[in-house]
Amino acid sequence: MAQKFQPGGRAGSIPLMDGHQAEPTIFELSVPGRSAASFRTTGVPFSPPSGTIPSALLRDIDLDMPEVSERDLVAHFTRLTHRQFSVDLGAYPLGSCTMKYNPKFADIAATAQGLTNIHPCQPESTIQGWLELMTTLEHYFCEITGMAGATLQPAAGAQGELTGLLIMKAYHKDQGRQRKNVIIPDSAHGTNPASVTLSGYTPITVKSGPDGLIDLTALKGLLDEDTAGIMLTNPNTLGLFEREILEISTAVHGVGGLLYYDGANLNAVMGIVRPGDMGFDIVHSNLHKTFATPHGGGGPGSGPVAVSNRLLDFLPGPKPAAIGENPDGSKRFGFVIPEKSIGRIHSFHGNSMVLVRALAYMMYYGGLGLTEVSQIAVLNANWLRKRISAAYPSAHDEICMHEFVASAAMLKKKTGIRGLDVAKKLLEFGIHAPTVYFPLVVEEALMFEPTETESLQTLGAIADALDEIAELAQSEEGRNAIHQAPTKTPVTRLDEARAARTLISTFDASIETARSSLN
Repeated sequence: MAQKFQPGGRAGSIPLMDGHQAEPTIFELSVPGRSAASFRTTGVPFSPPSGTIPSALLRDIDLDMPEVSERDLVAHFTRLTHRQFSVDLGAYPLGSCTMKYNPKFADIAATAQGLTNIHPCQPESTIQGWLELMTTLEHYFCEITGMAGATLQPAAGAQGELTGLLIMKAYHKDQGRQRKNVIIPDSAHGTNPASVTLSGYTPITVKSGPDGLIDLTALKGLLDEDTAGIMLTNPNTLGLFEREILEISTAVHGVGGLLYYDGANLNAVMGIVRPGDMGFDIVHSNLHKTFATPHGGGGPGSGPVAVSNRLLDFLPGPKPAAIGENPDGSKRFGFVIPEKSIGRIHSFHGNSMVLVRALAYMMYYGGLGLTEVSQIAVLNANWLRKRISAAYPSAHDEICMHEFVASAAMLKKKTGIRGLDVAKKLLEFGIHAPTVYFPLVVEEALMFEPTETESLQTLGAIADALDEIAELAQSEEGRNAIHQAPTKTPVTRLDEARAARTLISTFDASIETARSSLN
């Protein structure tokens, strides 16, 4: 009998006990007088805050903070981590988030003592290694994206977006232009219009055509002297490559606008095509997505921004650079401030340990390796797309890039089972749910991004689970089971309508509600 290989990305076996006992909040574990930290005696006499801080800035009553022992604190947060899904536990095909497994060699590099025992306020002469590391990463990032220079300051993708738009704004101001609008596709990431608004521009939506790509005629109808630029993800959020990108670039540049590349989907094109070669002027990348840093739940992140030659003078400063030579002929590094810099957008020089992981990842794989990363990501997405197409047809039945958007609309029409139901039930198979109901242009959207790190066996397990859910939906008993899912996770199906109508957003309210229910 042939050996049956088991999928390494199914996390159904993780030992969560029964998982359904509620974990207390840190406040409920609090006991007066306990502490998880201790401070050595310094000999400095105690001075009451009222002696140095104006009374108007002092609290009238003590801040209610939890008091817990170190043992209870560690146990609490360890239990919370055991209740969470992660990329280290199993497959995480959350579309457009690139939740891939992150190799541990990058973590080892980030914990090197010479990198961690450093303070950003040290003199330049004492941090030459760090400055060289950052300038090397900038060089690699520019090689991958086809740009001329970059800043590593942005600590997240959204901050990178804002940085790029502020550079765009500074450029137009320097040109004596008062531009108002930034065009975004109807399938864009939600942060795009938010960043446009935050930067002081007005977002203008351009519709996609029936093929899921930007309607070039519609775009040209929106371009005028008020257009500051366009924000694009390529491949786009539907997982499709904008084949007319050169025509788009020519049209936008024709009215004096700039092209901004949202690098959220960079994992699909490394070593295959570069944003700079497509005509983009500004590129941000989510290092935490593409280059080996586990993310989710708010961080850690890094969103460096690279620009073309004409925008170099507007980059944030100070930025690391080679500024001369040492007596032995080696490079001497320091900080420079570009002539027309928009200034700092981060207190120091970026989310440093994410930068280390990214550089380690790039150096480990090299150019050919990074190309293979993208090729396998595209191959995996297309294999899964085709495999589940009978029950969950793609919004666009053609070759995709690193991700694709399937639809549960047909299943809903036949059985009443929605995309959300499918996603909830998938959790019971030890597989994280895909992104649901995004992009908004696809009915009952299920956006899958399996990434390059999942094996053929894991992809098969995902497909088998989805097929089983579709089969369950054919009977009333099966539909009831799907509607109740997930039942095996620590937190089961929530009443989302009730949560929206009776939102309890503060700790005090939640405690009082819990206590009243027990009395």
